Amino acid sequence: MTHKSVRSDLPAFAGYGVEIEYMIVDRDHLDIRPFADRLLAAGAGEPASEVVHGNMGWSNELAMHLIELKNLRPVAALEDLVDAFHAEVLAVNDLLAPFDACLMPGGVHPWMDPTTDTRLWTLDNAAIYACFDRIFDCRRHGWGNLQSIHLNLPYSGDEEFARLHAAIRLALPILPALAASSPWADKRPTGYMDYRLVAYRDHQKQVPSSMGSCIPDPSASPREYQTQVLAPMYREVAEYGAVPGQGDVNTLRHEWLNVRAAAPRFERSAIEIRILDTQECPFADLAVAAATAALVRHLYDGVCAEPEAAGLDTGRLVAVFERCIQDAERADIDDPEYLELLGCGTRPRIATELWAGLIDRLQADGLLAPQWLPALHLILNRGPLARRLATALDDDPGCLLGVYRELCECLHDNHQYPGPR
Repeated sequence: MTHKSVRSDLPAFAGYGVEIEYMIVDRDHLDIRPFADRLLAAGAGEPASEVVHGNMGWSNELAMHLIELKNLRPVAALEDLVDAFHAEVLAVNDLLAPFDACLMPGGVHPWMDPTTDTRLWTLDNAAIYACFDRIFDCRRHGWGNLQSIHLNLPYSGDEEFARLHAAIRLALPILPALAASSPWADKRPTGYMDYRLVAYRDHQKQVPSSMGSCIPDPSASPREYQTQVLAPMYREVAEYGAVPGQGDVNTLRHEWLNVRAAAPRFERSAIEIRILDTQECPFADLAVAAATAALVRHLYDGVCAEPEAAGLDTGRLVAVFERCIQDAERADIDDPEYLELLGCGTRPRIATELWAGLIDRLQADGLLAPQWLPALHLILNRGPLARRLATALDDDPGCLLGVYRELCECLHDNHQYPGPR
């Protein structure tokens, strides 16, 4: 949470920051391995909380089996990051090999028991994590077992903030239909294509103002946001006080305590989209990020040019979001006003049909590079990764190891998981 990209001060869509989280697992059995400290020490040549390779960095967040890869400074085009992220994956896997470990992709480890398997980071920020654990209990799904892509979009000034925030609000509800990759947990199908988000929505329920409805409410300016969102959140968390050896809540009076689906990071003049599940390889991760950014740009340039015109009630956006969390590409999208704001008319349709039309339009308007189309068309034709995994597993936990070994190979080779044909 302190290892983030530097402040950008860039205009909207002039740069992009991406963070991708992966699990460290045993190379043969794919069980969780809490080796992040060993990995970072091997990469830095000494005990460290971060490794820097040019504009790329590795760090840990909370759980010892998690490693986060990111570009440290915004890049002008997401296309520039595919090879960069893949190179870091290979470098990490090389350093993990002596420990008989490797990286595994996906939004949730499908058989990890977070109660017994979670080990919290013990170096830098350990006091913060101890405080989180005391208040929220980090040894559960939503804390100890979740991996995501964070997409950071910059803004410059109050007007750009308002337009960007409004555009992101409208894009968020349908993102799980494209990005869901977590249908299983606890060695069983969960009934949701995006179980990571099911657990995520409640992971800070002890401080309700830190999550709200997950989908953020409209906000006209940074000042309004700080008054209406951050200040109440700081007051609420302060009620937990300090406990010797278990962290002082004053360490949590920071904007990163706000974990809504999209959250302003005023320290670096960006809004961070937080609800994309980690995919099977960097090409897929960045294709999903590119489609997200293109949709936000489409809304920013269009209906959100007057942000108040796009201020659809949060409850209606949440209703669409919940359907996509459960059914992903098969979710029914039937709110006519929401569809019209997306520029898709008012006819109800399932999410995959909606996304197919949007991707065609985004590509035709020059907002989505042709490089991303093969990855996105595989998602449209065969379903998001969650659907391909669910089909391959066919409710049989005996298939988990074989399927997830294939995912590890996909990550290492940077190719998509096709799923059963």
